[in-house]
Amino acid sequence: MKFYNLKDGTQLVDFQTAVRTGLGRDQGLFFPKKIQPLDNIEELLELSVHERNFQLLKPFVASNLNDQQLADIIEKTFAFPAKLVGINKSDEADTEYCLELFHGPTLAFKDFGANFMANCLSSFDLDAESASKKITILTATSGDTGAAVAEAFYGLDNIQVVILFPKGKISDLQQKMFTTLGGNIHTLAVEGSFDDCQQLVKQSFDHPELVEAIGLNSANSINISRLLAQVCYYFDGFSQLPKSKRDQVVIAIPSGNFGNLCAAIIARTLGLPIKRFVAATNVNDTVPRYLQTGDWAPKATIATISNAMDVSKPNNWPRIEYLMESGQFPASDLSGVAVDEIKTAETLKEIYAQGYLSEPHAAVAYCGLKQTLSEDETGIFLGTAHPAKFQETVEEILDMDISLPPELAQCITKQDLSKFIDADFSQLESFLYQL
Repeated sequence: MKFYNLKDGTQLVDFQTAVRTGLGRDQGLFFPKKIQPLDNIEELLELSVHERNFQLLKPFVASNLNDQQLADIIEKTFAFPAKLVGINKSDEADTEYCLELFHGPTLAFKDFGANFMANCLSSFDLDAESASKKITILTATSGDTGAAVAEAFYGLDNIQVVILFPKGKISDLQQKMFTTLGGNIHTLAVEGSFDDCQQLVKQSFDHPELVEAIGLNSANSINISRLLAQVCYYFDGFSQLPKSKRDQVVIAIPSGNFGNLCAAIIARTLGLPIKRFVAATNVNDTVPRYLQTGDWAPKATIATISNAMDVSKPNNWPRIEYLMESGQFPASDLSGVAVDEIKTAETLKEIYAQGYLSEPHAAVAYCGLKQTLSEDETGIFLGTAHPAKFQETVEEILDMDISLPPELAQCITKQDLSKFIDADFSQLESFLYQL
């Protein structure tokens, strides 16, 4: 399979090049021109997770990874589960489920994509010159990407990782998970929003000399490898549903940079019989407004308690729009819902009253799901991060204490090693050249 630059259709690359390059010319995203539906969905859903993921991913990566390499990558990447958990504890039969994606090493869904990317880079057949060439991973985070990327790439030979995050706008525990490692992990607190961090990453790719000198790549969801790994857990979650509930499934996705929704739509395009999707955002509601009015009008980013979704200019939307415009996914099967802070807190309490402990991002998704779900439908909302990563917020809203899992407890007292820069490309460029 080849991957096209959505901004420059003349740039056509294989999987390895797409992963190692990150962004195409003119800051274009790489994406398959046509996703071929699979004809054995029922059989796939009966396979083990590793067997199914092998079948799902092989068409996308076969040009660069042989069967044994792919099998090894899958075993390493999907070493932790995605769990489908019913939350209607008072009902005889569950009608609403949370797909828990936070059972990996950094307690967030980003672990799947970050580990897949790192394992792919380590497995590519490279000539001696390329193998010895420096690689610099530059990524922006609104919360969870930073920890997942840091964990996946920490200690890898010849790879430097630079993580940009908006100063003071992510939770302390999220921050400590990636700013305390040191070594080949470098963290920069940026005076600005996540959108400013994201723009700095894009600007870096517009400077060919810099790209060549440091071997620039990105581990944001602009990298196609991240999205492909995320496709797999939609099949996994669906396979855990009783067969009697698989024909009217609605999935609500907490959406910031829209990589998770893009992966879900790829899963649907491959043939997973999801009825429709709800893109749930906080008050940074560019996409819900666009779906309602057709007017793309990003506003200044607003800080919220669902901080990982504080994104006004989502990078992955062009991929979703391409799938709609190319006729591979009907726009009518996607709706958008924006949830304000008061409603987020109320919904978190509502979920907890049913006996399920959640966090603000999942609460946004559950609120969007409840607004649209009919009686004959089965609803799934995504739990993208462990509630303890937002300990202070959750404890305040629910008036309770949350114990920290070991992954968080071990980093809370460590020193933050971040440096500080303005949202100024020249400052970032100088830092990158000094690595």
